[in-house]
Amino acid sequence: MSDYDQLFQSALVEVDNAMDSELLEKTRVKFLGKNGLISIELKKISSLSPEEKKTLGKQLNEFKNILLKKINIKKKNLDNEEIEKKLLTEFSDPSMPCRDQSIITSKIHPITQTIEEVVSILGSMGLSYAEGPDIEDDFHNFTALNIPENHPARQMHDTFYIKSDEKKEENNVLRTHTSPVQIRTLLKKPPPIRIFAPGRTYRCDSDVTHTPMFHQVEGLIVEEKINFANLKWFLTKFCKIFFENDNLKLRFRPSFFPFTEPSAEVDINCSFKNGKINLGEGEKWMEILGCGMVHPNVYKFCDLDPKLLSGFAFGMGIERLAMLKYGMPDLRSFFENDLNWLKHYGFSFLDQPDLNWE
Repeated sequence: MSDYDQLFQSALVEVDNAMDSELLEKTRVKFLGKNGLISIELKKISSLSPEEKKTLGKQLNEFKNILLKKINIKKKNLDNEEIEKKLLTEFSDPSMPCRDQSIITSKIHPITQTIEEVVSILGSMGLSYAEGPDIEDDFHNFTALNIPENHPARQMHDTFYIKSDEKKEENNVLRTHTSPVQIRTLLKKPPPIRIFAPGRTYRCDSDVTHTPMFHQVEGLIVEEKINFANLKWFLTKFCKIFFENDNLKLRFRPSFFPFTEPSAEVDINCSFKNGKINLGEGEKWMEILGCGMVHPNVYKFCDLDPKLLSGFAFGMGIERLAMLKYGMPDLRSFFENDLNWLKHYGFSFLDQPDLNWE
């Protein structure tokens, strides 16, 4: 018994003398750990007589509980002392908001938001999603779209060329538009065709309204007896739904694209008040997209008979749509990874716009 008394007294003294949490933890392990002194004594009880087991086991377990309680009280006191010491030696402003309030809530990027809106609207209007590679060959990106070899779009200062294998005569390019997806679809799938193709595109340009990488969405409908009136109705319906404005007016101006004939630029009416663009009101016009009837040569490149088919195509920039709808002045801001900008212009996962498709 005297040996146990000495062990118990030694444990209590070491707990009292522990001056910090680290020393206290070492004391706990020394006596109560898996191989601690008291734990070892408890293991020895199995070899004693039943009467000794009952007496000594009770004594050891009672002291174990007393020691553990004393350690917990000591730990609490040491923790409080360390906090008090920090308050005296370190700067602390109790009026500051808690850290969690300063964390920026996750936001949906405006490009992602706009793509999702466009995908939802065009899907509801009967078009199917299609996609193609970012790296294209000359045939799909230029030739099959009726773009001649001397066209400015083929020049080095407008297009990112990628050096191909030495065995190949032509170099690949980072696609300059999403129109190659139209060609791949026409070559692979027999009409009728009703698709749209959103994706990244690349051109050698950078200023307030241009970036080297940007996003487009193309649309293509090819079947029998499609005409320009169908194209006008389709784009008018799309724009009114996307901009959530039934008063929106569209103007179709004659234009030129190698892959459509006739071709048109589409404008929407707007007004300018206090430095802000107001869509769907006023007599001013803002360009929004390009479109036209598929050129007969495009059908020929895809081994289709232009006398039996007709169709229309359109293309628009995702960033331009977002800038006009949500009032963003500089295209370059989309790609600068500015958290303050994203916090201001980003969208909540729980607060999505209710697009009326009726």
